[in-house]
Amino acid sequence: MVSTAIEFSNVCKKYKRSGNYVVDHVNLSIKEGEFITILGSSGSGKTTLLKMINRLYEPNEGIIKLFGEDIATVDPVKLRRRIGYVIQQVGLFPHMTIAQNIAIVPMLLKWKQSKIDSKVIDLLFLVGLDPQEYRNRYPSQLSGGQQQRIGLARALATDPKIMLLDEPFGAIDAINRVNLQNELLRIHGGLKKTFLLVTHDINEAFKLGTRVIIMNKGKVSQFDTPRNIVKNPADEFVSSLILSSREQERFWEGLD
Repeated sequence: MVSTAIEFSNVCKKYKRSGNYVVDHVNLSIKEGEFITILGSSGSGKTTLLKMINRLYEPNEGIIKLFGEDIATVDPVKLRRRIGYVIQQVGLFPHMTIAQNIAIVPMLLKWKQSKIDSKVIDLLFLVGLDPQEYRNRYPSQLSGGQQQRIGLARALATDPKIMLLDEPFGAIDAINRVNLQNELLRIHGGLKKTFLLVTHDINEAFKLGTRVIIMNKGKVSQFDTPRNIVKNPADEFVSSLILSSREQERFWEGLD
């Protein structure tokens, strides 16, 4: 039986200087092993929703549970060490080697050096980089796409059950973006972890997501499989997203 990995119950978030909810009474349940993409325009609440899972933001109302445990009862630092987190800017430490960057959390947890070294090698292979070639390099010696792979490896270092990815490919060029999307699907398929990825790109959301959360003005407009969303859009906002994607397709067809 597949367990529930993440559950939002009536979750709301409002910032002090804003009268409106950034996240407005969200209720949803995510099963273990799913790849969930969160799609929406700027200001829709998608990143806020993601960051409440690892308590970078705290909800004003409601409960968030991870595997049945209310995260409000868990020490935030310990919680974050159990969750992988990848951001667009990567955030690698420039004075550290690639191996040292990947090993940051295992070192904080005082793993044995032999275990750390083995984990670094395994993770570099997992993200498609040769350990012999890359482990002793520095971030400045890597391309943007390679740095993003290292960010992913670092997030996977402690074998978290949940991975949060906040527009990880937003700053990557189109060719590398497609390659990294394919790599991410391969990695998810092999690990069977629960992935949540924020994006404003409908094509990326529908390509990667087993289910897609579509957000608009703090509310969840629709949460379903890509196929069901396309067949039965829940409202005008979802319909407009699908229409805009099809307009782009027609543009390319016109160039054939």
